[in-house]
Amino acid sequence: MADFPLAIVTGGAYRLGRAFSLTLAYRGYAVLLHYHTSEKAAQKTAGEIRSFGVPAFPVSADLTRPEQVRLLFDTVDTLLADPAAKISHLAVLVNSAAVMPRGDVKTLPLDEWDAALDLNSRAPFLCAQQAALRMRPGGLIVNVSDIGAGKAWSGFPSYTVSKAALESLTRVLARALAPSIRVNAIAPGLVLPPEDLPAEEWNRLVERLPLKRPATSEEIAAALEFLLQNEYVTGQTIVVDGGYSLL
Repeated sequence: MADFPLAIVTGGAYRLGRAFSLTLAYRGYAVLLHYHTSEKAAQKTAGEIRSFGVPAFPVSADLTRPEQVRLLFDTVDTLLADPAAKISHLAVLVNSAAVMPRGDVKTLPLDEWDAALDLNSRAPFLCAQQAALRMRPGGLIVNVSDIGAGKAWSGFPSYTVSKAALESLTRVLARALAPSIRVNAIAPGLVLPPEDLPAEEWNRLVERLPLKRPATSEEIAAALEFLLQNEYVTGQTIVVDGGYSLL
């Protein structure tokens, strides 16, 4: 059997990360499925990935700690060096891991601010650095942003700022890593409600959308498929928001 190209998906165990992982598996990529604490969900998703006939490698790491980012990529090196792993090269990195904490700008503690930016902005940068050292020409890095990057969500200050920074980072990386590696972002709108959001509030937000419904995970993952297929797109943020940005 031929070796598989490898895709890394951070936060790949559940929610949108799972959808990206399964999309890549369907297209024939082996998946290094990063998770932090969601081991049970990671193992379940890994089983789904393997059902497509491709390898899955669940790996735990706290991406807010730079040394653990390096250890994650040490695992990549081990896989690349092991013929039994059947990995040809690192082809794709999807930076999907994120947190969305609420906060009040008047009282938000510095450690909570730092925690959000460390995972949502710094970790994608560190992962992109490491991936770029290992990718062949034709590599693809995709950062998962949010339609909120262009909004002023005062109830989610660290999240909003971190996603705006991520979109800026996407453009910087795209220019710096061209022509060998393409870097893009996907900015979903309403897809899956936050776990702490009351149902009535979610329904109110959905009703405001021009399309009057949330996206499916598959509709967001289709943007990743587009970026895999179209090799002339770099430095762009693909918005998939049902018209949210029109509000």
